[in-house]
Amino acid sequence: MVKIGVLVSGRGTNLQAIIDSISEGKLEAEITLVISDQEEAPALERCRKAGVPWEVVRRKDHSSKEDFENAIAEKLEGSGCSLVVLAGFMRLLGSGFLSRFPDRVINIHPSLIPAFQGLKAQKRAVEFGARVSGCTVHLVDESVDGGPVVVQAVVPLLPEDDEESLSRKILEYEHRILPQTIQWFSEGRIEKRGRIVVVREAIYGTLPVNPALEKF
Repeated sequence: MVKIGVLVSGRGTNLQAIIDSISEGKLEAEITLVISDQEEAPALERCRKAGVPWEVVRRKDHSSKEDFENAIAEKLEGSGCSLVVLAGFMRLLGSGFLSRFPDRVINIHPSLIPAFQGLKAQKRAVEFGARVSGCTVHLVDESVDGGPVVVQAVVPLLPEDDEESLSRKILEYEHRILPQTIQWFSEGRIEKRGRIVVVREAIYGTLPVNPALEKF
């Protein structure tokens, strides 16, 4: 069973998907700590309801970005987590933080990386006229949503879609592929070969079919 720390800034719907997958017996993981940089984040109410330990670490309480990230890292290490999950954490992490969890920090992003990295990905996909969009779980590096891809899920972008409707479709798959990725880590099936991430024994589909979601 993998022990995870989760970083959040907002609503926490992906955090809720993790909590639900654990309670339903589909995900073999333990949330050792949730940290938010926003004390009013709705995600913290999800922690309270689920009995998940949480803390707030505010950027303004630290003299530098490095001190802020060190404080988070120390709390995560103290909790005993071995995998860090960014679930709507709206800050870039630096090399000092990432070096403490090498290839053990993952993020969920609402586009098919490398398309539409950064903010407002769904809005930009609609405005660009893309025919497909989706979501990506990737290993985190110092780039903006540019780390090695673990898994992607594809959704059609229809002519009648707007930012809101596309976001809803993508979110449904975010709630599936993020717990699935954590389960792969729990089973020790993630292997990184340069920029390529291999999930041992995974069955991959071809477009427009999504990679097999084994439990989710």
